[in-house]
Amino acid sequence: MANNSRARPSKLAVYLYIPNIVGYTRVLMNCFAFAICFSNKNLFGILYFISFVCDGIDGWCARKFNQVSTFGAVLDMVTDRISTACLLVILSQVYRPGLVFVSLLALDIGSHWLQMYSTFLLGKASHKDVKDSTNWLFRAYYGNRMFMAYCCAACEVLYIILFLIAEKENEALMNVLITSIKECSFTSFLLVLSLFGWATKQIVNVIQMKTAADICVLHDINKKA
Repeated sequence: MANNSRARPSKLAVYLYIPNIVGYTRVLMNCFAFAICFSNKNLFGILYFISFVCDGIDGWCARKFNQVSTFGAVLDMVTDRISTACLLVILSQVYRPGLVFVSLLALDIGSHWLQMYSTFLLGKASHKDVKDSTNWLFRAYYGNRMFMAYCCAACEVLYIILFLIAEKENEALMNVLITSIKECSFTSFLLVLSLFGWATKQIVNVIQMKTAADICVLHDINKKA
């Protein structure tokens, strides 16, 4: 009994896991980034992107130091969702139609919340465990770290670029996109490269929402059987 007791980490130890400390750093970095987003757009873009890169670093640390935790997974997802949500809210005020970004926000949060909840219903350890899914794109997204990293990075890069190139409020979204792509600059190259990954991630979010909703419904049906 004593050995098992010593082997169990304390509550404080879990809070102080290296990947969780990285997560706290991300939160602080994002808070500062959004505080100066309009006064220093370039610094905001740098800090926001560094925070996004740290999302991959905390996962690597969790595996490297065997410090995987449910709290860390939730902290990671909440930080991701809130960061993206805040940027989408800002973009909804900068561009027209703003409803585009509000809809993307709702899809992002809704699909990930449902996926996380359905994961607990199935008793799985991770929301990324979709090996039993019948949808090939859904399996490919979560089954290939490089592909998922590209899609996630593409979304964040696209949103950052849209914020950086906006010169005034109430910009017409399509006009800005078309004009920027036609410039044939490094920015236009990044826009084109990120648009494909962004579109793929939105499709995955729709699939994820539908799949997770089906699991919740089946759970109710099985309870009444």
